[in-house]
Amino acid sequence: MMTFGIMTLSMDSENSYIDEIARRAQSCEMECFRFLPSKIDPHSLQVQGKRFDPIGLQWIESEFTIPDIIYDRCFYGDDEHSKQCIPIVSWLKSRNDITFLGYGLPNKLELYDALKSSILAPYLPPSQPVTNCGIVLKELKTKNKLILKPINGSQGYGIYYVKKNEKTYHVKTEKQKNIISRIFPNEAKLIQWLQTLINQHKYMLQPYLELSNDELQPFDIRLLLQKNEQGSWVERGRGIRKGNTGGLLSNLSAGGSVINFASWATTLSSTKYDYICNELEYIITNLPNVLEKEFMPLFELGVDIGIAKNGSIWILDVNSKPGRKVLFHTQPDITETLYQAPLLYGKYISLSGIQERKRYYEKTLSH
Repeated sequence: MMTFGIMTLSMDSENSYIDEIARRAQSCEMECFRFLPSKIDPHSLQVQGKRFDPIGLQWIESEFTIPDIIYDRCFYGDDEHSKQCIPIVSWLKSRNDITFLGYGLPNKLELYDALKSSILAPYLPPSQPVTNCGIVLKELKTKNKLILKPINGSQGYGIYYVKKNEKTYHVKTEKQKNIISRIFPNEAKLIQWLQTLINQHKYMLQPYLELSNDELQPFDIRLLLQKNEQGSWVERGRGIRKGNTGGLLSNLSAGGSVINFASWATTLSSTKYDYICNELEYIITNLPNVLEKEFMPLFELGVDIGIAKNGSIWILDVNSKPGRKVLFHTQPDITETLYQAPLLYGKYISLSGIQERKRYYEKTLSH
């Protein structure tokens, strides 16, 4: 029987989602396991983890060989365990006897550099690395407002809005669902804060885009794309995420809420609705192919699309390990499809005998 492994950095990560996948494994003629990369013995290649018992419908502590197919749901931080696991996952991805559903994407800046020469370049906010404070000050002189993003960030963590006033500087962020605002009285104080920030993490800057609705709530469109059981890219669904009034983030982890795309669309004129749908279709049709030509094979993508007040449409983020909360909330009728999708695509890979292309230089660790 084919073995299907779900790999995480914690055995408490995404339990409900992983449990539902495991419950459906036997119907796809698969045996399901879950494990941590750090629990692989490099000598025996045995793994200490858990095997799903399809009769008792529970996880059982078990020792097993590395599964044939791996679904990577590792989310790395700056902690020691993440640093320990990154080279292990890199090693796993280099092995020809193991197939990953998807091999991930690089950091936001590398992703931008790859996409800016593609047909999707017009949808990308101009981005550049923040290697020193002078870069930020120079941009503020011409633009007055900008956004700072960690290149390895996720869920909106560590994003800052910076505005230059006549004599002062205004910095705003969101932490633990609260908006935190600070005024720096002069350039020297701003530089002191900036230097600390960029010493801790690698950052990029982008122009500030007016992406809020009429209630001054930041909002965006979340699209979920996946490969189906024939190996073809399909859109699973889309929803609208709204953040706190006056805030920066629409992420649910930052206190955002969701509404059904169709319900939101009723507030648009037919002309605007057609324009937005045509633009989304163009992005959806081209983005997966562009990414897979540039990087390694993928299974799923979460794509965040912003619509500015002037009508311009922007690709805000592309995530190769997306969540599903937006669709679970707005399209509960597709939950069964979402739980089955990793198994069915894994089965397709195995039965079709496809040896997905791999590159032995690793660009995919940040996600």
